[in-house]
Amino acid sequence: MTESLDIAVVGAGPCGIAVGVAAARQGLSVALYDKGCIASSLVKYPYYMTFFSTAEKLEIADIPFTVAGFKPSRQEALVYYRRVVQTCNLKVNQYQEILSVEGSQGDFILRSRNRCDRQESVKTKYVVLATGGFNQPNFLGVPGENLPKVKHYYKEAHPYYDQDVMVVGAGNSAVECALELYRTGARVSLVHFEDTIDKGVKPWVIPDINNRIERNEIQVYWKHRIKEISQESVVITHIKSGKTKEVPNDWILAMTGWSPDNTLLKNFGIQVDTETGIPHHDPDTMESDHSGIYIAGVLAAGKNANKIFIENGKLHGPNIVTSVTYSLVT
Repeated sequence: MTESLDIAVVGAGPCGIAVGVAAARQGLSVALYDKGCIASSLVKYPYYMTFFSTAEKLEIADIPFTVAGFKPSRQEALVYYRRVVQTCNLKVNQYQEILSVEGSQGDFILRSRNRCDRQESVKTKYVVLATGGFNQPNFLGVPGENLPKVKHYYKEAHPYYDQDVMVVGAGNSAVECALELYRTGARVSLVHFEDTIDKGVKPWVIPDINNRIERNEIQVYWKHRIKEISQESVVITHIKSGKTKEVPNDWILAMTGWSPDNTLLKNFGIQVDTETGIPHHDPDTMESDHSGIYIAGVLAAGKNANKIFIENGKLHGPNIVTSVTYSLVT
């Protein structure tokens, strides 16, 4: 054993950091573990992304988040969350993947593997799972999806200049990606299984994408799905008629969303609703149906990642720590 903790937090994103800060301020021994870097989910966002939320709503534990504009950029958020970790002197074990959780409340053992492939163990009284909802993309499940031309994460538009790019989906990520690609000089098409853009798309973006579609500046294939992908083209099929169409193509950007990693939930037998994907937990304390194991952040939203974001997921930390503190003194 390397150490003994009051709380071990699996995940060092904003919501995991919020748990760590709340625990540290109550004088509890706490450490965070992440298979990636601090705020690794934000690292996967497009380079020039601007948050929907204001800086104030993304703040943790009243530590000011000052930005140049009205809403923070991805880069500003990364700087801020690093500063929170430094200011609160949180112990964050980056690039250390938790492989399993064993034991029971008051006597858990976490087994992990670091970037040098060395396995370690830590003893902890309580465990918080804050692994987020962006661990793996929702795959298309079609032939050719493993080709290098298919990307499930979008960073920036420049590499796609003067290329035929098909964007899959019609949510915020897909719409903003398509617009940025268009303005960078890519030949953009959009394919979606519905007949309109998603309801959750940012209101100020809707007129822009609608204008591009109406002017045929962005080609859209409503009620279609991708059937097959090849090096030089993509075959799409109409959902109702079944008719297929082959479209010349250089790149596929599948903006189809992501799913949480439920490995540790399954490891400990925590029940997950088959329809919603939400782990069983008390919404007031965030404790799961396995005593001593808590859920925090986007993981608690299951399949609907838009239900919980930083601005409400950060509130889980104080609730969890209140519950843990009560358990420790009773």
